[in-house]
Amino acid sequence: MSDAAVSVCKTSETSMQWLALALTPGLGPTKARRVIEFFGGVQTLFRASLTELEAAGLRAVSAQSLGTGRSMELAQDELGKAAAAGAQVVSLDDPRYPSQLKQIYDPPLILYVRGNDAVISQPGIALVGTRHPTPYRSGMSERLACDLAARGLVIFSGMARGIDTAGHRGAIAAKGKTVAVWGTGVDEVYPKENKKLAEQILALGGAVISEFPIGTFPAPQNFPIRNRIISGISLGVLVVEAAEYSGTRITARCALEQNREVFAVPGNVTNKGSWTPNTLIKQGAKLVATWEDVWEELPADVRLTLQPEGGPESQTEQTASLFGETELSPHEKKIFALLKADEATHIDEIVERLEPALSSSEIFAALFELELAGKVKQLPGKNFVKAF
Repeated sequence: MSDAAVSVCKTSETSMQWLALALTPGLGPTKARRVIEFFGGVQTLFRASLTELEAAGLRAVSAQSLGTGRSMELAQDELGKAAAAGAQVVSLDDPRYPSQLKQIYDPPLILYVRGNDAVISQPGIALVGTRHPTPYRSGMSERLACDLAARGLVIFSGMARGIDTAGHRGAIAAKGKTVAVWGTGVDEVYPKENKKLAEQILALGGAVISEFPIGTFPAPQNFPIRNRIISGISLGVLVVEAAEYSGTRITARCALEQNREVFAVPGNVTNKGSWTPNTLIKQGAKLVATWEDVWEELPADVRLTLQPEGGPESQTEQTASLFGETELSPHEKKIFALLKADEATHIDEIVERLEPALSSSEIFAALFELELAGKVKQLPGKNFVKAF
């Protein structure tokens, strides 16, 4: 028996019905869910007669496809194509379907998944931006993605040229997980030059996903449609660089509508690519200079479940930052080594433990410099912690 046939056998009847719905002409995700609610379940819907389907408000072409069994035939054929492409089909009622994505207004009925189906449900950040970035912004994207992926966050993006590609590469450099959300079928690599990148994503336990059927070519209208998935599957969206009119702006708007966190890297006001991130910051998006700015906005339970994996950022390379990183002075090093990230230390204890090596005035001056550099935070009551 072929691999495709085995996959068909293993697919449940309910999953086949969801796939059939997704392939039914004239029936989108929102209308499909309403019809399911009308009949009280997807299995009841498929037992309905043609008359009952038409009475539910379905268009004639949709009712006929469902009522005559044509939709199920399409599903059987599609499942074979998916198996041949090495893809799994994850339906909306499947336990593997990302819970984050279910929360949005119009989640896709079906996700085609190549690679690790577990990673699509893990906490992550979407990193998006222009296809024509400046070298600086491209470097920032790669570094931020590397820093975040090294700490266990999945990096979601669209694998487009530019910022998306840099984000995926950053996650790969950290040996982390990244997921590419395509506007094509999962068997159609786009752009073609990213074929090796797609292979690297899969080799490191990431995934490629799409709601579009096998063989779907890169039609321009598909990419704005897929943007709601990039934002919906993530905890938040990080915008690095984008002009006023761009697909990135659509993704940011989707994130706001889906009640997701929005982050943005500010830029030079004379650069047109800074328009979207700067505008988002004016509207309340979190300004991002380093990975810590994203990390501190994550839910506490998510931070507790993520474990640093000691990626490149924890060795010799510096983390991404808008601000120049300088070597710590000897006084600053002593204070920084004393402080903890998860436990506050009072100023009196710092002074007591460092005297007579450092005077109180030297300690105060060094703490001030560490605060300015973003490496130390002062809490109420003159208590200090590391900023990460």
